[in-house]
Amino acid sequence: MILDNFDAICNSPFHLYHSALLLSPSSSWLCACYSSELSWGVKVVRGLPAKWGGCSRTVLLNGHSWTLSYWNNTIAVGSQDRNIFILDAITGSQIAVLPGHTDAVGSLTFSSNGMSLVSGSNDKTVKLWDVQTGGVVKTFHGHTGRVRSVSISSDNTIIASGSEDKTLCLWDIEMGECCHIIRQQVTVFHTRFSPTDPQLLISIAGTAAQCWNIDGHKVGSTFTAYRINFSPDGTQFIVYAGDGITVQNINSGVTVAKFNAAGRYFSPCFSPDGRLVAVEANHNICIWDITGSDPHLVETLAGHTKDITSLTFSSPSTLISASEDKSVKFWQIGALLPDPAVTNPKSTHLPLVSSKSIAPGVKNSTLIPGGLDGMIKAWGISTDPSKGPLQIPAENSHQSNIQPIDSKLIFVWYADRKINIWDAEKGELLQTMEVPRDRVMDLRVSGDGSKVFCLDKEFICTWDIWTGKAVGMMKYWQGQAKILAIDGSKVWIEISRPYHIHVQGWDLGTPVPCPIYPLNKLPDRLHLNNTMVWEINMSRMKDMVTGKVVFWLPESFGKVVHMQWGGQYLVASFESREVLILDVSHMLL
Repeated sequence: MILDNFDAICNSPFHLYHSALLLSPSSSWLCACYSSELSWGVKVVRGLPAKWGGCSRTVLLNGHSWTLSYWNNTIAVGSQDRNIFILDAITGSQIAVLPGHTDAVGSLTFSSNGMSLVSGSNDKTVKLWDVQTGGVVKTFHGHTGRVRSVSISSDNTIIASGSEDKTLCLWDIEMGECCHIIRQQVTVFHTRFSPTDPQLLISIAGTAAQCWNIDGHKVGSTFTAYRINFSPDGTQFIVYAGDGITVQNINSGVTVAKFNAAGRYFSPCFSPDGRLVAVEANHNICIWDITGSDPHLVETLAGHTKDITSLTFSSPSTLISASEDKSVKFWQIGALLPDPAVTNPKSTHLPLVSSKSIAPGVKNSTLIPGGLDGMIKAWGISTDPSKGPLQIPAENSHQSNIQPIDSKLIFVWYADRKINIWDAEKGELLQTMEVPRDRVMDLRVSGDGSKVFCLDKEFICTWDIWTGKAVGMMKYWQGQAKILAIDGSKVWIEISRPYHIHVQGWDLGTPVPCPIYPLNKLPDRLHLNNTMVWEINMSRMKDMVTGKVVFWLPESFGKVVHMQWGGQYLVASFESREVLILDVSHMLL
């Protein structure tokens, strides 16, 4: 609680009673103990988390946070505003500011004894700092381009720096001069000394990674890599080469672990005990356990709004991240709930990492298309959400969709000119259909769960979801198109052209697909069963026979973006990026 409310406590202790206690998670001891004493004030009736989150502290800086380095509960942060900030790694409080560079600081590293700090800057210089005094010990001049990476040998005698001037320079700290210049064909983005062998370092120029000794001679062969890092004990190194993350033994070259990376993974780093690997992907942090024969994703930390530029572990269970959103975040690994908090007996709000669609016409849902590890993920509806999300092997997927059918989740995704249909309950592939077109702009399951169809630049192609047989093909007006809504076998398509948006509606349930008139009139109600309808604009359920409203969503839920009926469950997505799933048949009882 102290870490989560550190700034408020420092600046205004009285706010402990008006913010810290008031907003404490519902299952916490603080909430149970003090809620009665706060009964005279404002109460939070909806939206409280169940437990403390993974991020325990956020420190805001004036500019982008480009780089991090950690040593013995001390964090150094290189910033866009030319300064180096020294922070306490436990509380995040600022200990010192080191001015001296005249441009952004893009790379930092502590010496092995923590007495010195090395920085590389866009001002084309490398500086060696005394951590105790905060003063500059030496400034190394010689690069003619921005310094992109710095590293210091484990015996604290040599500094390596990579620059946009296409050179890797080795600096003798005692002499204060460059002892070797290794010229490359492109920018040297990355350089790392082995934490245990002061004679060995690795650099990355462009995408070519190479090992060197301190005499500037090559060691071994060149290999492809975008990012690289050593394990704390120096026996392994982690490589991101575009097609996945690989952990290799340094001496034997044997692959210790490998896991798929569907997105672009940056800033890989090991935990101090070597059990975990953290990587940045699409503004999130993915934590992988590499101890067993089958590496697996154990946690995803979401909170940054822009690219994460640097990651470092401060202990086996704590992680610190820097981002272009001008923040440094402190994370507690394992603190996040595997399942969302239930705030209403009839509704479950699920946390979002990415947005796509949970059913035809429903956006911003729990589905994570083409997941960070090459999987599609979604929380089950009829399954226990505490068991974690369902995973479907959908590598290189470009379009995906999910539909609740008869209390089951049916997934479809498009990849390599094929549409795949997956039964999440059984965990098996139902059908695979060849797609004649190269580009698919949208892929959906019909509202009645009988068809799957894809939208390309000219046609809508439909298949029977259970047999995989082609049902038909329709040609629509050419243009950039997307599916607006589906009601049973009826579909509405929005076609965008310069200065004009056109809507077409089609009924796919007839022997020959026929247009719906008027074309621009979207459905304002969903037929839930023979007697009940859901009025979309009013967010309420109504009995068609008596005209009585039997259920409605309060305005406090926010604006509904889309609604979808799946035969038993009513699914609503909100502008707040939440998804509400209602079991209608059970609720009516």
